[in-house]
Amino acid sequence: MHDTYKTIDQSFEGEVYKDRGSKFIGYAFPVSSEEKVKEYLQELKKQHHKARHWCYAWKLGVENVKYRVNDDGEPSNSAGQPIYGQILSFDLTNVLLVVVRYFGGTKLGVGGLITAYKNATKLVLESSEIKEKTVDVFFKLVFEYEYLDKVMRIVKERSLTIESQKMEMNCEFVLSVRKKDAEKVKVEFEELRCLQIKYFEN
Repeated sequence: MHDTYKTIDQSFEGEVYKDRGSKFIGYAFPVSSEEKVKEYLQELKKQHHKARHWCYAWKLGVENVKYRVNDDGEPSNSAGQPIYGQILSFDLTNVLLVVVRYFGGTKLGVGGLITAYKNATKLVLESSEIKEKTVDVFFKLVFEYEYLDKVMRIVKERSLTIESQKMEMNCEFVLSVRKKDAEKVKVEFEELRCLQIKYFEN
């Protein structure tokens, strides 16, 4: 099972790309939902309220991929598609790329626009810190406090990450588990026979 993917986990701004007076500024954002895409776009439009275009592309997911491109008033396929092409070229997901254009008074033509949007995107990705992550699933465990040691033994042996925990008479853990290991880990917890376990994907 291929269970790794490349992404970024913080925002980056690229160098300004210039062509015949127009300025193109690339931005890369880590996103996990379409709501986050909208938030970042709104922020950029406030920050660059005098710009002419805010063209973008995003890609979400590893197994069930969703993506979208937007030319934002530029000629069809001259902006969003070249931006998305760089997402594919760098093999990224869970990412939003936006190129903000300040118009310099001279039209660049479709070929010039494709080159400009591609290069502005490439500049920001070359300055971004790209990371490889694992595809994880999540287990919610509910158990009585007296069994904490048994649960923690598996957590430590398997080097599992505790995403959240409640430590009361009834303890509640949410663990992230690498997807390819999920079935083995689930069996180990079930063999304890002292907890409720619920599996879910993010």
